[in-house]
Amino acid sequence: MDGTDPQFPGAQVLQLLALLQHWRIEPSELLKDTGLTVSGLEEPNARIPLPIYNGLISRARQLTGEPALGIFMGLQRRVSMYGFLGFAAMSASTLGEVLEMAVRFSPTVSTAIKLSLHHEGELTALRIEECCDPGDCRDVAQLALIIGMTQMGRALTGRDIGGEAHLTIPRPDYADRFSELLARVRFAQPVTQLVFETKALQLPLIAPDRAGMRLAREQCERALRDQGLDGGIIERVRSLMATPSGMLSLEEVAARLRMSARTLKRRLAAQGSSYSELLEQERCQRARLLLGSSQLSLLEITERLGYSTLPNFARAFRRWTGETPAAYRRAVRSPGNQMSACS
Repeated sequence: MDGTDPQFPGAQVLQLLALLQHWRIEPSELLKDTGLTVSGLEEPNARIPLPIYNGLISRARQLTGEPALGIFMGLQRRVSMYGFLGFAAMSASTLGEVLEMAVRFSPTVSTAIKLSLHHEGELTALRIEECCDPGDCRDVAQLALIIGMTQMGRALTGRDIGGEAHLTIPRPDYADRFSELLARVRFAQPVTQLVFETKALQLPLIAPDRAGMRLAREQCERALRDQGLDGGIIERVRSLMATPSGMLSLEEVAARLRMSARTLKRRLAAQGSSYSELLEQERCQRARLLLGSSQLSLLEITERLGYSTLPNFARAFRRWTGETPAAYRRAVRSPGNQMSACS
């Protein structure tokens, strides 16, 4: 990040304008006093700063009188609104390829969030980390994103990928109006994420196009470099170290980065980190995923994470979160409770 306000694509505002037509609200009413125009928003590289975008969301709520605006925005999300990343996603072969590209290239669309994939055996989580404070619009942002991702996954594969969504926001008062749509959503969770079976990564897409995907991916890579968003060594290591079959070693990650293990150690140290520290953070994410979204016993989770005894795992988990695994599991499954995130 370059320290400036996170940016949102103009396409998201265009989507909001289209949605407001259902309430017979004209674009000029929403864009009043912002300096924005429909023609400007239609430019391929149009970006909207965070304060203006949040102001538009708040004004849209006032104009419509609809607090659940995020749900309606999510239902209207389309892959095509994400430019070259959307085209690459539509051309991929599997859902796994789509998510890997989303993690890598989402900064070219918006720097307001950061995506990461976490695998643990039969479970995978797509984690969404907020890189800004959406303020009173947090429920809109989270619901629009989660519901939108679910909609787009169904459109790309032709089927429901299953799983459940975790949101950090409390359950909103309007949730009861959408009980069926939100049946697989857990509120007041420690992180925002989609959790689903790892085998869903192999789901084929309806219309793969390898040549088209390569071209779109090249454009995404170029945009990442041009915007200075290609990430530092820590982000690159994190994106490589976790795989559906387990964690890669330092040497394996170094080989994928085309450098020696010694060089990788030195570069991580220069950033105030180490491979073992990043590995601990990933283990914490995996532990939380299994405790909250699986029926495995604490002993089975201990073994899955590579600890020799349950007390060893419990000590590590308390060090990470300040809670015991058992207490965390009880809390994460109790609506309305707030849990600690990994430190």
